[in-house]
Amino acid sequence: MSRERARRRAEREAEQARERAVRQRRVARRQRRRAVLRRLTPRLRRGRSGRLARHSRGERAAIVLLTGAALILIWTFVDDLALRVALIVLLLLVLPAIVVIALDRRT
Repeated sequence: MSRERARRRAEREAEQARERAVRQRRVARRQRRRAVLRRLTPRLRRGRSGRLARHSRGERAAIVLLTGAALILIWTFVDDLALRVALIVLLLLVLPAIVVIALDRRT
């Protein structure tokens, strides 16, 4: 009786060892595959940098659209070329201050 139990236990342990070895090979293969994919796929830079990084996409779009509208209005309603150029240069010089005043989050 005890020999039979010992034989069954040995078979069970051998089967568990085979399953464990198969599982370890699968895990090792999966890890190697993931490592290769990580090396091959390009990394995307998630962060934004620079002055406009503080603003959302909608805020940046509003800045560009409103500046473009102001340029069009200046070009449409001002007749003198020298005054147009002066107003456009003034707008571009004052634009950062306007953006800070309008969109600053330090309140």
